[in-house]
This record gives sequence, C-alpha cells and structure tokens, in this order.
Amino acid sequence: MRKGVMRPGHVQLRVLDIDAAVKHYTELMGLIEMDRDPQGRVYLKAWTEVDKYSLVLRAAEEPGMDFMGFKCISEEVLDNLRAGLVAFGCEVEDIPAGDLQDCGRRVRFVAPTGHNFELFASKKQTGKWGVNNRNPEAWPRELGGMRATRFDHCLLYGPNLAETYELFRDVLGFDLAEQVLTPEGKRVAQFLTVSTKAHDVAFIEHPEPKFHHASFYLDNWTDVLRAADLISMTDTSIDIGPTRHGLTHGQTIYFFDPSGNRNEVFAGGDYHYPDHEPVTWDAESLGKAIFYHDRVLNERFLTVLT
Repeated sequence: MRKGVMRPGHVQLRVLDIDAAVKHYTELMGLIEMDRDPQGRVYLKAWTEVDKYSLVLRAAEEPGMDFMGFKCISEEVLDNLRAGLVAFGCEVEDIPAGDLQDCGRRVRFVAPTGHNFELFASKKQTGKWGVNNRNPEAWPRELGGMRATRFDHCLLYGPNLAETYELFRDVLGFDLAEQVLTPEGKRVAQFLTVSTKAHDVAFIEHPEPKFHHASFYLDNWTDVLRAADLISMTDTSIDIGPTRHGLTHGQTIYFFDPSGNRNEVFAGGDYHYPDHEPVTWDAESLGKAIFYHDRVLNERFLTVLT
C-alpha cells in the first residue's frame, strides 16, 4: 500500500578527489553541476529532473555512500512516516532545512541493513535543464557525455534483509518487485519499488553495510553502447558490460568513478504495479539473473564495494 513516498530524491557519495569526481560525473556521465556549499559539497542533476539536484558529492578519506534520500508528497506525509519509523524501532534523526542546499527538513533513519536513509518533502525545483516547460524541445543541444536522464536507484549490500523489507513495505509503502531465493527459501536479494519502475532501491545479503552502485537512466540500448564507447575513450575503469540483466531485464554497463564508487547506466527494464506478484530467481541461477548473456558473475561485481 502506497504511503506517500514518491521517488528516489538524492544520494550523497564520498569521493577522494572532488575535482576528479566532478569531471567524471559532468564530462563523462553528462550530469550538470548546480551548486556548491560552504562545506565544499557539490550538487549535480540529470537533465530531465525537475528538482535542483539528485547527486551530492562530498570530499572524504574513503569512498562510499553517506545516505540515500526519498522524496515524499507533502510535509504532512513526512510527519506520518516519521511516526511510523519510530514505532518500527528505527533510530531517527531530524535534520533542519538548509543543511542541504535548497532542501527542506529531512528525517534520517538507519535501516536494519545499517545504511542511512532519509525522507524529505521539499526541495527547490529548477525544472528540466536546457528545455522550457512550455512547448519544450526534445532535448538540450548542449548535453555532453552519456547524457544521463535521471538518478534511478541504488544497490546496497548488507545484513537483515527480511527486517529491511518489512520496514520498506509496512512503513514506507514499497513493493517487492523481484527477489532471489536460496533452495531453503531464504531471500538473499530483493528489489523494491515505490513506483512503476523495476526498482527504486535494491539490497543483497552481506555481513556488513556497503555501497554497491548508484544507477542513472539512459534512453535506449544505443545510448548504453555509446556509454561503453565513452568509457573506452576516457580510459575509465570498467566493471562489466554492455550486457543485459536477467533481473529487471535492463540493458546495462557498470564502471567506476575515480574514487572507486561503482556507477551504472542502463536502459529499458521491466515495470511493476502493486497487483503484480514478485518475480523470483533461484540462487543457483544468480549468474544469469545478474548478467543474462555471460551467465556467470565476475569477481569484481561481488567483492568491490565501498
């Protein structure tokens, strides 16, 4: 049952060299730098997004994810969800408006996996970049790099997947779109959606909380192939692809930013409505589920985490 969470709103990543990171996310991926704050954080967005930013970069001594945020439909919903988080037993922190540039108050909580998430309802809207909201052209001519269209989801590794699913389902209103089960019926991977997308956040069983990747959407398979060309042209470290997923059936390529954070760009993929049953993959078919063409998992995909 939907609870008023709309979509992924932003993710804050730690990077080792802020200038190298900004170059990677703007010149290679095609995101647009929108702002910087007194803390030195850099705010970026993909061109179709109406909110001011969806990616925040913070200079740090080790890479990884600080938090992932979801946008709610109203401040009243935010209050209701906060109460639900407390009743569930989550550790909750209230962050005042303005802590992130042009963003309203946020409610941060720790999921059973150990990852930090947050909810917010207000953020300055700047509209789609490079096109008007009235009689808009098809796309901005100034776009460069991979021309990513939106921040789509994160994949996270961590423990306590069953409890995390209960939290996202019962408190936040997410559906289970796809899952991977062991022969004993234990869920070791779960793809959760609060929209009609194949997933808005996903989790894979792991002993400690880690960041696997942040994903950005492209228009089509040709754009994924073009992204692969750009990765080679810039000597960017690649993980795997271009290929197709079995899970979600998206067309994908994985690579790394200069700090070692994994990125994905993808196109296509399945859709999900609340009356759909979860798609289930058997754990012994995990290779085909992740990399449909190769049907085997590469070591980097499983072990390189930040």
